[in-house]
Amino acid sequence: MMKKVVALGASNSKKSINKILASFTANQLEGVEVLLLDLNDFDLPLYGIDFENENGIPEDARRLNTILEETDGVVVSLAEHNGSYSAAFKSAYDWLSRIDKKVWKGNPMLLMATSPGGRGGATVLNAAMATFPRMGANVVASFSLPSFGANFSADGIVNPELRDDLNQKIKLFQEAL
Repeated sequence: MMKKVVALGASNSKKSINKILASFTANQLEGVEVLLLDLNDFDLPLYGIDFENENGIPEDARRLNTILEETDGVVVSLAEHNGSYSAAFKSAYDWLSRIDKKVWKGNPMLLMATSPGGRGGATVLNAAMATFPRMGANVVASFSLPSFGANFSADGIVNPELRDDLNQKIKLFQEAL
């Protein structure tokens, strides 16, 4: 049976560079079915305990949780907004944690970030590396792509050192599936 891998760009931007990177990376894997998730396809209000107490957990949060339960691996690329997660991702993450504290279900994860700037989302990537494992992530590799516009094209990563680094991370992830 073919393994299923979710690719998620953790942003609600319609032109998300993180969605592009997650999709590109997941599609380098061999012998897997890739499901590209777009946070815009999930109608999730900003998480708040008052909303949850009054309305319960949104159906789209349950749908997203089911998708994660039915996958064999996750490729996540985090957008960095002011040094942290995008609001859309953080809210989805919070809703998911209300369903199951092990949000990531123990599946292998390739955790990434990119940004237009030279740090490549390093701050948000470090935050996720510190917290995702406590939330059920089996992070087998991480990767930061700085200066997305200069280092990525329709053919993939143009910088040879960064390309080689990502290919090594993809190999580790592939082996963990």
